[in-house]
Amino acid sequence: MTRFTPSRNYLAAGVVALAFAILCGWYAWKWAPSYVPAFLFLFTAGLLFAMAFRPPVEVSEKLLKVGGREIAWSEIERVDTTGWVQPLILSITLETEEKLWLVVPGDLESNHRLLGLLHRHAVAALLDGIPHREFWGERVQSEDGRKSEAARMDSPKYPLLSPEDEAEVERLYQRLKAVGHLDSRGGDES
Repeated sequence: MTRFTPSRNYLAAGVVALAFAILCGWYAWKWAPSYVPAFLFLFTAGLLFAMAFRPPVEVSEKLLKVGGREIAWSEIERVDTTGWVQPLILSITLETEEKLWLVVPGDLESNHRLLGLLHRHAVAALLDGIPHREFWGERVQSEDGRKSEAARMDSPKYPLLSPEDEAEVERLYQRLKAVGHLDSRGGDES
């Protein structure tokens, strides 16, 4: 089982924000407009403390455990990323149509590792709207055994040479085929 806990940076940043809130609140006794930054620092400190004390996320081969809640991998129907990686914010839809918002305030490396584990273990889920097998680049077969349209599509072929260069290569190939060598010392120019 792999355990992902909140980064300690959130707790340190919360303490600093709380200290600035107290400082601005103390200064507000003399200058009333400093209540605004005091309130903003207090609000920020509250958010940072809420992130610092989030429950850990545990990932095992059989289930995902968030705090006290255990979710089997087969129950997860969809995993959608929001674009937020620091903190990692995911939308997880269960087969009961229940939607969970997973907020993981870990460090950047552990958040990437957690996202990779979620994508790897949720084999029955759509990952950002893409089926698990296609997300990982596996070829998908339909029920009748034929490869699906997406799997039959080959990668695009881009031209490496211009038409003039292709004509030159073809001319040199024909000359090589006819004469047996390409040097201009012996043989006639075609």
